[in-house]
Amino acid sequence: MENKVEEQDIKIVLDLETTGLDYKREKIIEFAGVKLVNNQITEEFETLINPQQEIRRSSIEIHHITPEMVENAPTIEEAMPKILDFIKDYPIVAHNAIFDYSFLNQAHRTLYGERLKNSKIDTFHMFKEVFPDEPSHGLEALLRRFNINLPVIHRAMSDAKELAYVYPHLRLFYEKKLSWQFSQLDNIEYLFERYLRIQSTIQIMQSEMADLKSVFKLYFEENYPEITSTTGEILSCTTRPNYNYDADKLAEIIMQESLHAKAFKPNLNYVERLIHDPNVEEELRYRLRDCRIDVKEAKTVSIIKPDTSGAKL
Repeated sequence: MENKVEEQDIKIVLDLETTGLDYKREKIIEFAGVKLVNNQITEEFETLINPQQEIRRSSIEIHHITPEMVENAPTIEEAMPKILDFIKDYPIVAHNAIFDYSFLNQAHRTLYGERLKNSKIDTFHMFKEVFPDEPSHGLEALLRRFNINLPVIHRAMSDAKELAYVYPHLRLFYEKKLSWQFSQLDNIEYLFERYLRIQSTIQIMQSEMADLKSVFKLYFEENYPEITSTTGEILSCTTRPNYNYDADKLAEIIMQESLHAKAFKPNLNYVERLIHDPNVEEELRYRLRDCRIDVKEAKTVSIIKPDTSGAKL
């Protein structure tokens, strides 16, 4: 009688620290990973890496890795073979995996001329999918959500271990939701029609709510008193002045007094358009890219309206 070999579920949970955010210009300065076999940590590997370039001050403030700490560390050429031997072809688990994967993949392409072949699992995406109403979806929020009380110190090995502890719990919730989603694929046409009906209803209700608010404003303009609903909510009205400002004078004062961090909220969509605009000077585009502090991978589902321009009257 043959003995059945139990199939092992193996993942590599990893985290990187880098000189900055742009994977094409910046470099890895620390790699840490743990091998998760059937949800148990069985191996660990970590190494500092000499990036052979400047480490940005903003990055040092996050991970506290100084140039002196990596001065005698192996270069990426020396460290990469050991990293590849550790991760082999196992799936890579990381929080906001596009960041770590992009840096590893860039190093692999630079050294060996080909892309990294490991698949990636993004726990940030999983967390956001399972708990969309959480105010934050960072690693600290993920640990809190599952009552795992470990200090987050933003070094590669500590972050990798913390993620390895919480990943099996998150995975159960995610697979349960994913299973339900797959069960709905046979009904996709019905669900699409239902979505459109819900969308239409919401638009009608939003329009009605806007009309009702206009009536409420008129009610209070006529100096009528507050109204209390049968469930205790109070309809009230407050008034505050809205001022216009001289934009140039205001900007000058704000910059002089270093108030810009709280006074200005940048138009990030406009910034992204500038970064990708070939007509903008490369130096300015680089300076704008250098302002990035985080990167996320987002999928957008859109609805394309039918072309009714040729419809008969």
